[in-house]
Amino acid sequence: MSRQCVLAAQKANQILGCIKKSVSIMLRKVILPRYSAIVRPHLEYCVQLWSPHHRKDMDVLRRVERRAMKMVRGLEYLSYKDRLRELGLFSLEKRRLQGDLLAAFQYLKGAYRKDGEGLIHKGV
Repeated sequence: MSRQCVLAAQKANQILGCIKKSVSIMLRKVILPRYSAIVRPHLEYCVQLWSPHHRKDMDVLRRVERRAMKMVRGLEYLSYKDRLRELGLFSLEKRRLQGDLLAAFQYLKGAYRKDGEGLIHKGV
């Protein structure tokens, strides 16, 4: 799992580098849509699918997110958590919790039962 987190972080960092080279104005309205559409899915995939519980794995992913938040001009004076709040984003930990809660809610409402119905038939 650690290797998967490192690979996702490398891919996200490469994309951030491309964004930084191609964008001349580092304003919120320019960076945030690109980050949300291109970079964040790589990080969320790793968080949701592999659910990294080791601190070192989460730190690898968090570093990419911090780098992206530092690219936005005008928020340099804010802390990491304040930057996320200002941009209207959840941290990766909260995003994982949100995905877990959503899956639990769907399970309780019976969404997963319907998918498996009819696969196993009881013998009479």
